[in-house]
Amino acid sequence: MADKRRIKAATAAVVLAGLACSLFASDAPAQSLTDRFKSLFGGKSDQPAEGTPPAASQQPQNQSDLNCPPVQVRAGASTFAVALPGKEAVGNDLKFQATITKTARECSINGGEITARVGIQGRVIAGPQGAPPTVQIPLRIAVVQGGVNERTIATKAYQTTVTMTESGSEPFTLVADDLVYPAPSAAVGDTYVFYIGFDPQALKPEPKPRATKKKQ
Repeated sequence: MADKRRIKAATAAVVLAGLACSLFASDAPAQSLTDRFKSLFGGKSDQPAEGTPPAASQQPQNQSDLNCPPVQVRAGASTFAVALPGKEAVGNDLKFQATITKTARECSINGGEITARVGIQGRVIAGPQGAPPTVQIPLRIAVVQGGVNERTIATKAYQTTVTMTESGSEPFTLVADDLVYPAPSAAVGDTYVFYIGFDPQALKPEPKPRATKKKQ
């Protein structure tokens, strides 16, 4: 029994290490906006998530794309790992780990407001302790104005449910199409960025409002 546990742990570690290597690969060819969404919704294989936006010479931009910030995975929020209660999400105590593998975005501007459609694709891999039948994946998308004094323009939390199978490795996809924020001026528009990442706090229920006492 102990030998089987060690083999299972070693296999999970190899798979997770391989996924991490693909996540941080930075030499993937640039894609057009249409191609990114086509690959996101119809692609069968995982591709590395976007980091910094491609240079203008690599990817032609139309007017709507100029108003659509690039997507970046927030540092420290690229993975979501869950362990046994009271344990750290490492080694044999790991139940499952989720990783972002692909992103895409599309924007439309109307009446001084931008409505963004941000797609996130990733994968959940079971750990040595085994994942539950269903896994809740918490994600957050934020529109941020970069610079010396970084400023959050809009932010919203999302969740998606993944049904695990015996394979122990399942993809997930989330498309957020309800992120609305004021269109930036031309002077600061190129400093905007969509930050995405896992947000475990999104799984916690919102605190109930305190009851107000009626005045006598």
